[in-house]
Amino acid sequence: MAEKKRITVAYGDGIGPEITRATMRIIEAAGTPLEYDVIEVGESVYKKGILSGMPNEAWDIVRKNKVLLKGPITTPQGGGFKSVNVTIRKSLGLFANVRQCKAYTPYVAATHPGINMVIIRENEEDLYAGIEHQQTQEVTQVLKLVTRPGSESIIRYAFEYARAYGRHKVTCMTKDNIMKLTDGLFHKIFDEVAVEYPDITSNHQIIDIGAARVAAMPETLDVIVTLNLYGDILSDIAAQVAGSVGLAGSANVGREAAMFEAIHGSAPDIAGRDIANPSGILVAATQMLVHIGLPEYAEKIKNAWLCTLEDGIHTVDIYREGLSQQEVGTAAFTDAIIERLGRKPRQLDPVEYRGGGIHFELKEPVVRKKELTGVDVFIHWADGDRDPEIIGAALEKISAGGLKLKMITNRGVKVYPGGFPETFKTDHWRCRFVSESASVTFDDVLSLLQKVYQAGFEVIKTEHLYTFDGERGYSLGQGE
Repeated sequence: MAEKKRITVAYGDGIGPEITRATMRIIEAAGTPLEYDVIEVGESVYKKGILSGMPNEAWDIVRKNKVLLKGPITTPQGGGFKSVNVTIRKSLGLFANVRQCKAYTPYVAATHPGINMVIIRENEEDLYAGIEHQQTQEVTQVLKLVTRPGSESIIRYAFEYARAYGRHKVTCMTKDNIMKLTDGLFHKIFDEVAVEYPDITSNHQIIDIGAARVAAMPETLDVIVTLNLYGDILSDIAAQVAGSVGLAGSANVGREAAMFEAIHGSAPDIAGRDIANPSGILVAATQMLVHIGLPEYAEKIKNAWLCTLEDGIHTVDIYREGLSQQEVGTAAFTDAIIERLGRKPRQLDPVEYRGGGIHFELKEPVVRKKELTGVDVFIHWADGDRDPEIIGAALEKISAGGLKLKMITNRGVKVYPGGFPETFKTDHWRCRFVSESASVTFDDVLSLLQKVYQAGFEVIKTEHLYTFDGERGYSLGQGE
């Protein structure tokens, strides 16, 4: 008898309690060696004045058990209420969002019968770090943060996931033809890691054409790994073209903890009517069982579920005349799955999971020689009809510790020296100062900024220009 694993269960709101209890019935009927603690989160907690939707005692249990199976939550509108999902992901460092997207034709209608992809999205970094500033009257900015450990973690997870779930190809999607440092780092690490998985086919696609293929040719894709914003968009595209949102599960996995859930909402309008489809959270539960090292029970449950779909026993959301045999409610659908435990589907591909959970180690970081060679000084300037010749002439007179003006850009395009009068200019200017002969010190930068200020310009931010082992660690200006 396998050692029992302990998890946390949150039944959720709306249809959450019905579909979560149905899932737990199936798990128990399969003889799964599982114990669980139930916590209260969501709407009832919000009504007690806890804006996060999750009380301290619930946090203690989740952090102790490390794994949460969560029903859908209703977040009240307005009043500063925080999304439970976002709070859990951020607080517990759940770096990998895993969303399955599969068609079960000919038993369930789908726009793309061949779709069977998984989108693995980095969940913490990129533009979703949420670091934004308004710097001038006309210009705002958001910082896109991509780290080596964050990228390596999600990429290794994608390859390990492919092995665990018997998948054969991992596709990386970035925009590194434009964002050569941030997206370029993600692509570079993907290529490095892919070499260590010779049994898995790997390739890279630019996100533009990649998104088009998700929409038009999803059957050509298997596992996609990508950055946060792209993954968010691709997940919704894939769910739309698959036509089976109610059948999809989602996992949020971190180094210490994980959360598993359906991708749909709480649907309060149908709560308590015994018509909700529990498939989404059931599929998420099978992901959870693989994650905690109980893959044989995940197989048993998933195959019974596939047999139920094959036999045409469907809830109202997927029932179709000519395809389905019997329309049933939540309880009857659950009973049908339990009756089929131990069986494998005849036409749909039976699932077979390789080994237990997903585990990996990151490589030791390589220390590179970091050298400061210049500084980008951003200024707010709207005088002189925004003529770059005026600002350029003034800044050409300034130097400090070998730092001299090399160029000025506006919205990334070089406007001085030798810019075009047709280039549109706003009130936000990047002035690049570099030293051609010697390394730059922090004191040199401070001295330069003092002189720029004394020349009458408002400095709004700076970015240091570094090399790493002599390799440039910053992008060139357009036209530089």
